[in-house]
Amino acid sequence: MLGFRFLKAPPTTYILHYRGGRIVREGAGLSFWFFGPTAIIVQVPVASRGVPFVFTEVSADFQDVTIQGELTYRVKEPRRLAGLLDFSMDAFGRYRSDDPGKLNERLIHAVQILARSFTQKRPLKTLMVSADAFVTEVLAGLRAAEGVQLLGVEILDLSIIGLKPTPEMSKAFQAEAREEFLRQADEAVYLRRNNAVQLERTIKENELDTEIAVEVKRRQVRESQMSAEIAVEQQRSILVDSKVANERKEGEARAEALRAVLEPVKSVDWRTLIAVNSSGDSRMLISLAFQELAQNASKIGELNISPELLNSLLKGGHK
Repeated sequence: MLGFRFLKAPPTTYILHYRGGRIVREGAGLSFWFFGPTAIIVQVPVASRGVPFVFTEVSADFQDVTIQGELTYRVKEPRRLAGLLDFSMDAFGRYRSDDPGKLNERLIHAVQILARSFTQKRPLKTLMVSADAFVTEVLAGLRAAEGVQLLGVEILDLSIIGLKPTPEMSKAFQAEAREEFLRQADEAVYLRRNNAVQLERTIKENELDTEIAVEVKRRQVRESQMSAEIAVEQQRSILVDSKVANERKEGEARAEALRAVLEPVKSVDWRTLIAVNSSGDSRMLISLAFQELAQNASKIGELNISPELLNSLLKGGHK
């Protein structure tokens, strides 16, 4: 009505009301009447905003890597930002230029410059597992960047959804990882088998040691038995030697006794000895007499022997 309009801004929008080239009011969430033909209204959103991004960079080994994430920021100094970019509104409540959209582009460009510096210093394989390091380095670079500070914005957060290689390189990494897993599995099988062989060898060695110990014990037992037998044989030999010596001494004693008995009669005629030992046996004496007669038969002219004598000798009755 008559060029007057009413403006009611939300709390997340900072309002700058210019008139005659000067700021007449400013603040977040203002509500006021203004005269449209002479007023310029600048609305700067100060709420936090998330800006998704996807771009491709090159690693240190000249491989493409796709970086996908989201940048979260808010306008901390809306008056400074309004002095750099046009956030003025027309009579229909629309921005007069496309500068508000360029803010996101400038911030994404800053992210991409820092990301390029990060990726060009690392090989692709390292980048695949460096998301946390990427966030830390790029976020610190954004907060310290002079261009970001001049825009009057505050970087709240940076999140990385993925650092992805090309499909061909991804397959190559998967194949390499698969081969590494298979190799580790083979090593595990080898180690398990090797351990089993070592355990089996240990068992065999223990069995052999046991058998050796048993054989040593058996040999010791046999040696003890042989020692005992040798001792017994030695004692038996001593006993036999003693027995032989005793028997020899006994024989010598008997021989000496016999020699003592025979020595006196050594010079006596044997016939005399027989006659003495006959103990009055007439038949023995008659037999000796006949033997003497036979020996001296050439000297005897005639010999008469009565039949009674011969009969008594044959019958054994005459004594």
